[in-house]
Amino acid sequence: MYHVTNSSERAPHHTATDTVEFRFPPSFPWRIHCLRSATTTVRSGRPPGRRIFTGYKTFQVGAPNCPYSEQWNRIPVLDPLTNRAAQGEEMSEGSFRAYLAHGSRKISVLSFSPTSGKMVQLQDVVVNGDDIPEDVRAGRFMALAVSPDRRFLYATNRTAPYSFRSFAIDGTDGTLTYLGDAPAVESSPYITTDRTGRFLLAAYNPPDRRRRTGFVSVSAINDGFIQPPHQVIHTPPKTHGILPDASNRFVLAPACDGDVLVRFIFDEATGLLNPNELAPIVVRPESGPRHFVFHASNRYLYMLNEYDGSIYAYSFDPRDGAMSEIQIASVRPADVDKDVNPRAGDLRITPDGKWLYAAVRVNCTIAAFAVDQITGRLTPAGHFPVDKEPRGFNIDPFGRYLIANGLMTNTAVTYEIDQSTGALTRVAETPTMEDPNWIEFVRLP
Repeated sequence: MYHVTNSSERAPHHTATDTVEFRFPPSFPWRIHCLRSATTTVRSGRPPGRRIFTGYKTFQVGAPNCPYSEQWNRIPVLDPLTNRAAQGEEMSEGSFRAYLAHGSRKISVLSFSPTSGKMVQLQDVVVNGDDIPEDVRAGRFMALAVSPDRRFLYATNRTAPYSFRSFAIDGTDGTLTYLGDAPAVESSPYITTDRTGRFLLAAYNPPDRRRRTGFVSVSAINDGFIQPPHQVIHTPPKTHGILPDASNRFVLAPACDGDVLVRFIFDEATGLLNPNELAPIVVRPESGPRHFVFHASNRYLYMLNEYDGSIYAYSFDPRDGAMSEIQIASVRPADVDKDVNPRAGDLRITPDGKWLYAAVRVNCTIAAFAVDQITGRLTPAGHFPVDKEPRGFNIDPFGRYLIANGLMTNTAVTYEIDQSTGALTRVAETPTMEDPNWIEFVRLP
């Protein structure tokens, strides 16, 4: 049985005699392309519900508005579950965990209710204690990443000597067990894995402004243990994000102070990036590309610029990585002067690709946009006040709640997402330790 939650997993392959069951979250549009030798069956619809198929060799799941192509099976939305989880409730209260990073010091493990949005703290894990030497610069914020199989959590230790830290996620209660550290090239504000989970991709932003530059690196992962980087590539300055596309054939990285989105071809067999085939995407000077997201269909990409508050919308071709600009939107509030840096922060999109949200730190709001599923264009849906200041936030796997962390109020606040308007309504608040920032969600197996 496979539980469809997001666009992070590859479509499964089975023998011709397998019976496969799919379960879908509410309001998730779906389309399944079934292959049985030369026989093809296409099924489409809207859940909630379950669909059972027998005797098909390959199942390819994609967004309903995405025409079938050779790459369609590389636009998957599958999150495999173990048999034990498949026998339980789809949204049992105990099945979700949130992992919240506090500055450079600790990671908290919290239970997350998918029905109420409430969180309860379960565990604190120390990353850097209070004994950091005075002459060592303490990194302020950690980045987190979860392995595709949800067995491991990875964190960046931005306190010298810089490193990547690995934790095992207990499949029963979600608590963390420290596995080990691997050296990092520099201070890394963003990490992720490739789609196979075999490689860690990292972006670097050195804290010393006198030598501000940028790097990306690739490290092999062996059963949760991160290895030292085997490839390091110099980029334009202040690289602040990195992500693979759903096909796992392309990796992109925005550079704030270079005003470019760097593109690489990725070989998932060797874990090597090729920087020579695709030219960088250039934006207006002093825009400050910071974070970006792919649409669930893998046909569109949205990039948030920190310095001018613009969002660039691009079409994306998963066959060759080609991109074309289709729109420039803005998160700048109407009452913020055009010469003021809006300090745009994080960017997230709902799993169904309907709503895009951006953090605006200058006035502590989250800007919302409706996403046209056919054209990829954005329509503003309002600014919603959040606790000071929203550097990091995330959306739960079902797209029902947005959790924004108040960096200066030491709170993690849950907002319910109106599925019709995209509006945010405050429904729960969780006190945290100082400097809450990055947050990730995991459904336990």
